[in-house]
Amino acid sequence: MACPENMFFLIVLFMSGVLACFGQRDLIATMPDGLDVLTGSCVQIPCSFDIPDQNKYTFNSTIPTSGVWIKESPYFGELPDSVIFNSSETVNRYQGKITGNMSQKNCTTVFFNVTTSYTNIYFFRIESQPFRSTDTEKSVDIVVRDLPSSPILTVSGEVKEGTPVSLNCSAVAPCPEHPPELTWTLPTQFTPYNQLQENPDQTKSVLSTVTFTPSYLHHEKNITCTAVYPVGTSNKTAEHNMMLNVSFSPKDTLASISPADPVLVGSCVNLTCSSTANPPVTNFTWFQISEGKPAQVASGQSYSLNVTVGDGGLYYCEARNSHGCGKSREVQLAVKGQEEPVNPKVYEIVGKTLGLLFLFSLVVFFAWRRRTSRLPSGFDMTDRSQGQNSPAGTVCSNQARVGRGNQ
Repeated sequence: MACPENMFFLIVLFMSGVLACFGQRDLIATMPDGLDVLTGSCVQIPCSFDIPDQNKYTFNSTIPTSGVWIKESPYFGELPDSVIFNSSETVNRYQGKITGNMSQKNCTTVFFNVTTSYTNIYFFRIESQPFRSTDTEKSVDIVVRDLPSSPILTVSGEVKEGTPVSLNCSAVAPCPEHPPELTWTLPTQFTPYNQLQENPDQTKSVLSTVTFTPSYLHHEKNITCTAVYPVGTSNKTAEHNMMLNVSFSPKDTLASISPADPVLVGSCVNLTCSSTANPPVTNFTWFQISEGKPAQVASGQSYSLNVTVGDGGLYYCEARNSHGCGKSREVQLAVKGQEEPVNPKVYEIVGKTLGLLFLFSLVVFFAWRRRTSRLPSGFDMTDRSQGQNSPAGTVCSNQARVGRGNQ
């Protein structure tokens, strides 16, 4: 019985050692999971490596270290042609170079003039003395396309009327030596700000930002971001279109009445309010001008009433959403047989005019009366003292003779 127990113990110990061996990595390479590349362009693979502390070999930066890239399978011994690049060789299957500093564990590599045949997964290996190892658990998936992928277009926050907003457009730059140029098409004036930035996985992308203040006129207008990639002597383009969704308070609020002609008492009249808003109008309110002041009479987009004598007059509506309120112009509900309301200023003007005319009439009357009352009395006094139709000079001569006779 002791022998089977010992055998079982040895088997368990052996399996634990095997699992531990398989779980240990002699080389840990860090690189992106995947890269999209354009035919005819270049591709930069951000890469770094490290050697775990438990490895019996330690990395010596003073010893020359070569970087090796292996295509499709990490076990290049079975497929010698899978080795597509070795930095220690002058001639390689892929034209490229390691731009990183291997002594600082930087294995960043650039391949030039890529073709669709480059589409595959790739593993990294270092060769030094006495250490040589391949990271069999980490690879980068390179996909080569004839056309670039569309840029990514995003909006920072809500697009609200009167509030500045930023639009961001980003496009991958797999070949940082020849990054794409980003251009905008917007329904307003703008000034873009472009920069080449590094992503968390150390790949590169171009970011373009524009800031503008939208109005309700920009609602549902298209914006476009276009990425232009230089490839050799030509360009390859990709674009992203998006429709602006601008939030704004009610605009173009309009009140209408049907029928529009004067109606009889007892007739049915419909008043309708319309408005443009985003989000849509949530509340319509109707007002009637009563004694020069607005009075709320109804709620809802439509207002129907059986006309009475007191319903005639001016009406308007208000439309409201979460961003504000819009007011319509006044409309006239005319009732047959009922005098239309007259503006109080008309009464004021008429009253002042009549008052001035009355005062002017009084002045003219008294002036005429005064003149006519004086003229008859003067004529009577002359007639009584000197007789009718006597010349003035004769009167004065007779009076002089009488005086001398008396003397």
